[in-house]
Amino acid sequence: MNHRIATTAAFALLIGPLAGRLAQAAPPAPAAAPIAAAPVHDTIVVDARTEEVIKAALRYLAAKQGPNGAWASPDGEHPLAVTAYTVMAFLASGNLPNEGEYGRNVQKGAQFLLSCARDDGFFTSDLPQAGRRHSNMYDHGIATIALAELYGQAQDPKVKSRLEAAVKLIVSCQNQQGGWRYEPRPSDADISVTVLQVVALRAIKNGGLDVPQKTIDRAVAYVKTCRDANSGGFCYQPNSGPGFARTAAAIYSLQVCGLYSDPMVAKGSEFLVNQRRQEEWFTYGQFYAAPAQYMIGGSVWKDWYPAINEFLLKRVISPPGDKTIAYWDTVDGNTRGVGPIYATAVYTTMLSMPYHYIPLYQR
Repeated sequence: MNHRIATTAAFALLIGPLAGRLAQAAPPAPAAAPIAAAPVHDTIVVDARTEEVIKAALRYLAAKQGPNGAWASPDGEHPLAVTAYTVMAFLASGNLPNEGEYGRNVQKGAQFLLSCARDDGFFTSDLPQAGRRHSNMYDHGIATIALAELYGQAQDPKVKSRLEAAVKLIVSCQNQQGGWRYEPRPSDADISVTVLQVVALRAIKNGGLDVPQKTIDRAVAYVKTCRDANSGGFCYQPNSGPGFARTAAAIYSLQVCGLYSDPMVAKGSEFLVNQRRQEEWFTYGQFYAAPAQYMIGGSVWKDWYPAINEFLLKRVISPPGDKTIAYWDTVDGNTRGVGPIYATAVYTTMLSMPYHYIPLYQR
C-alpha cells in the first residue's frame, strides 16, 4: 500500500438511532494515563497483519459497490450515509478519485454523492437516482464531510459548488442554541446531528471555502452545553445522561474546531478511558473515539490503538479458505439492518488511522 501522506481532510452516521447494543465484550480498558499533547510524529504503525486485513476489507467493499456507485445497508436503506462512510474508508487507506488501486470506486462513489444534492444544498437519498430512500441531516452531514475531504485533495470545481450550497443549507438550519436536529430546518438540537454539521463546516473551511466563523462558534457553544460537569462526559442533549459515544463525538468536534487544550477535551478523554466497557453504540462511539484519542496523543493513543486493533482483528470474518476478503458484522450486535458494509467501512477507517491520509484526524 502506498503510504503517501495527504496534505489536506472527517462521522457519524444516523447509527445512533439504528445501532444495537454490544453483543460481545468490549476491549479491556487500559489504565488511565495523564493526558499528553499530541506528538508531531505518530509512533504507532500499521503492522503486516493489520495491513493484510485492511487490504482484504477494501476488496470486500469494492465488490459490494452498486452499479450507480452507491453502497447501502442489506435492505437498501441509507445509501447516502453508507456510501459516504465507505468513501472515507478508501480515502483513509490512500485512494483518491481515479488514483490508487480503488480510485475508480472512489470516483463512482463521489459521483453518487453529488447526484444526491438538491438545489438548496441538501444532500438526500430521497431522490429517484437514490431509490427514494429516506434520509435526514445525519446523512447530509457525513456526505458533506466525505465530499469536503475529496475537494480538499482533488479541488474538483463540481464538488466546490455543491459544498458552497451545503454551507448555506447548514447555516440556515442552525437553531437559536447553536445546534441542529434531524430535518433541514431550525428546530431543537442534539449532540449527534450537531457534531456532524460542525465537522462538515470545518472540513469545508479546511478546504479553503468560506464558512461563517460565527456559525462554528455557536455550534461549539452548544456542544459545551451538553457536558455533564460531574463526570466530564457529554450528553445527547443538555441535562441528559452522559455516555461514551456522545462524549467521543463531542470532544472530537471540539478538537476539530481547534480546542485541543480545552479542559473539557482532557476530561472527556479521561471519561472515554474510564467508560471503555460501555456497551451502547460501540461502532458509532469508537469511530469518534479513535481520532479524538489520536489527537490527545502520548500514552493515551499508544494504549488506545493497539487495544482496538486487537479487538477488531479477533472479530474479522473471511470466507472459508479465502483470507483475501475480510469484513465485519457490527460489533454492537445490531439487529436493525445497518449491516456489514457500514461496519467494515468504519472499522477499516479506524485501523487505517496510522497512515495519516485524512487531515481532519490530524492536529
